[in-house]
Amino acid sequence: VQLQASGGGLVQPGGSLRLSCAASGSFFKVNMRGWYRQAPGKERELVAFMDTGGNTNYAGSVKGRFTISRDNAEKTLYLQMNGLKPEDTAVYYCNALITTVTSTEAYWGQGTLVTVSS
Repeated sequence: VQLQASGGGLVQPGGSLRLSCAASGSFFKVNMRGWYRQAPGKERELVAFMDTGGNTNYAGSVKGRFTISRDNAEKTLYLQMNGLKPEDTAVYYCNALITTVTSTEAYWGQGTLVTVSS
């Protein structure tokens, strides 16, 4: 089972990026549910979360600028980031709850680096 995150990069302040996270491997069920980030010297924090009913929750610092979405058929989670600020610079990780033949566990993607700088 693997979560592959992509879409990070260098962007100027005010710019946009779209992150993607795709699940692959052998499993019965996947719940693609959230994006987290970790800036240098800081703890990992929640950015955006979507429950099984599609209800969303955002960190206050990104509300109104970021949008989480998912394609259940494609087992892919997205994070549209607009109006990026230097303080959004971090490694972004996706998170999913995956059920395999042996267990149900939370999995993390490998992280994708977002750098906001002029």
